[in-house]
Amino acid sequence: MTEGLNERERTVLHYVVRDFIETATPIGSRYISKRHEDVLGLSSASIRNVMSDLEYLGYINHPHTSAGRVPTDRGYRFYLDSLMRMESVPETEQEAIRHALHSAEEEDAILKESSRLLGKITRQICVITSPKLNSGTLERIELVTVSSTRIMVIISIKLGLIRTMMMDVESEIPRERLDEVARFLNERLSGLTFQELRTTLADRIKDGAGENDGLVRLFIDSVDKLVPATRTDKLHIGGANDIINQPEFIDPRNFRGVIEMISDEEIILHILEKREAPPPGVMVTVGDENKEEKLAPFSVITSSYSVGEVSGTIGVIGPKRMPYSRVIPLIDYVARTISEMFY
Repeated sequence: MTEGLNERERTVLHYVVRDFIETATPIGSRYISKRHEDVLGLSSASIRNVMSDLEYLGYINHPHTSAGRVPTDRGYRFYLDSLMRMESVPETEQEAIRHALHSAEEEDAILKESSRLLGKITRQICVITSPKLNSGTLERIELVTVSSTRIMVIISIKLGLIRTMMMDVESEIPRERLDEVARFLNERLSGLTFQELRTTLADRIKDGAGENDGLVRLFIDSVDKLVPATRTDKLHIGGANDIINQPEFIDPRNFRGVIEMISDEEIILHILEKREAPPPGVMVTVGDENKEEKLAPFSVITSSYSVGEVSGTIGVIGPKRMPYSRVIPLIDYVARTISEMFY
């Protein structure tokens, strides 16, 4: 694509995209000529000719009969790959992010606060998935008596993540028996990934439990609760109140579309599941690149964060006219900050 545009075409396209992102109104040749006269030094007629060429090549188009143009998906992609100048995250925003995240203590609270804060700063929809545990490695299992008929199972994942669940039992189990069962489970299961546990747990512990067979059988029957399924357990969404104030959503059809998307977590999970193993850094898809009909009017920016050896996804969903040069560094900064907190 870069070979298809000369320097003048690249410069005019840069200003069409950048100015449209800033103003939310179609950009005309006269507007560019006056606003960027010192940089371009081109007449309105010259810019209009360049814009006609860019429209013919599919980088911009007419939204209606006005003289202004807006970027196409192809124009945004060229801008992202070849023209955009990335901004730095302001120190004030870095400090606000660090302070807010370090004020939260639990993993869930950190992710919830991250989605809220990123949504507020970007004025887009921010979605964060809880860490995917399937790739994690079991470090150890501990059993703790909660009441005469309930025990807590504490599952420690290698490099720092802990998951707990409650199990109901028929009668109180002595501390010594719980420790014995925990030792047996750790001997058979420690060092396995959660994916391996889901498929082989029963075969690994169904014999050799001795007098503790009943309690071990309860673990076999509870495998679906003990080991998370493929889907992400939790999704944190922020920025819903801010995005509907964007100019794009004055149109009732667009407003209804974004509300439907926010309300359907299955759609968002489906979007993010396709990005669970993105290339290093931040991934951006624009409009039809998303392959989802409901996402055609939107762009999706994602990055991954790590909690030990497991990871989750941070995503920002917003109009194609979003300030990429500002949002991309923000997502990257939040992802790195969360990862550092759990390191």
